[in-house]
Amino acid sequence: MGTEKLATLVNTFGSSLMSVSGEMGVELALAKSEIAQGVNVKGSRLAALIGIVGGGVQGTAVIMLDEGGFNATVSAMSGGMITPNLEDPVSMSVIGELANMVSGRALIQAALEGTEVTPPQLISGDGIKTIPSQSPGIRSFTLPFKLTAGGTLFLVLSFSV
Repeated sequence: MGTEKLATLVNTFGSSLMSVSGEMGVELALAKSEIAQGVNVKGSRLAALIGIVGGGVQGTAVIMLDEGGFNATVSAMSGGMITPNLEDPVSMSVIGELANMVSGRALIQAALEGTEVTPPQLISGDGIKTIPSQSPGIRSFTLPFKLTAGGTLFLVLSFSV
């Protein structure tokens, strides 16, 4: 994958996260000064991982949230109908759905035919971190978003180049 396709993927995933979140009532802003190559995530309590394959693309998109970000996102997306609880599968599934919607929109906007996503894998616990691949040809990026209601959402993208 060329750098142009990589830049398109990173940009479309970031913009898709912002638009989908806004439509779901989650107000957030990209912390531009904290964007990093590689993985730079602190304080995560929940992660939703989506695999991306086909159409010349292979990689992952991971939405990681600290507890404040998790609480704000679940409350907003459910209209207050679901109480945020890191031990509740229904509460956690809200983040999996967010990952699905963002990935679907990003891949449609990127216009990469034949690209598909895997079902989200949800992981919870204290101090979750993603370990970037040390394989040559894997590029990772961390896009941190601050939620207006409190907390942080990290979008971690890793793709083969």
